[in-house]
Amino acid sequence: MSLKSKLSLSLAAFAATVLVPALAFAQASAPANKFDSSSWLALGAGLAIGLAALGGTLSQGRATAAALEGISRNPGAAARIQTPMILGLALIESLVLLAFVVAFILQSKIVLT
Repeated sequence: MSLKSKLSLSLAAFAATVLVPALAFAQASAPANKFDSSSWLALGAGLAIGLAALGGTLSQGRATAAALEGISRNPGAAARIQTPMILGLALIESLVLLAFVVAFILQSKIVLT
């Protein structure tokens, strides 16, 4: 990497670090109207449940695949592998349900009229 590219990369990182937070301080403290805040709450609720469902699905799939691979390598340890796997799946699902509760709370704050 040349000196010029390193300098431009450093300058871009500095500008992003200094200038982007300044935009947040320039923002008005209150939303423009009640529909503006409602739209952001609806977006937050949708993203909360969508990302939770995606993350929960991926992690449950990986946990199940790892447990089945362990059982296939050592069938005698199936009982010792299956119990912690089911406990782990229940904990993963509880996080998804918690995200559902957060999305439901966010949705209840949306002004409809």
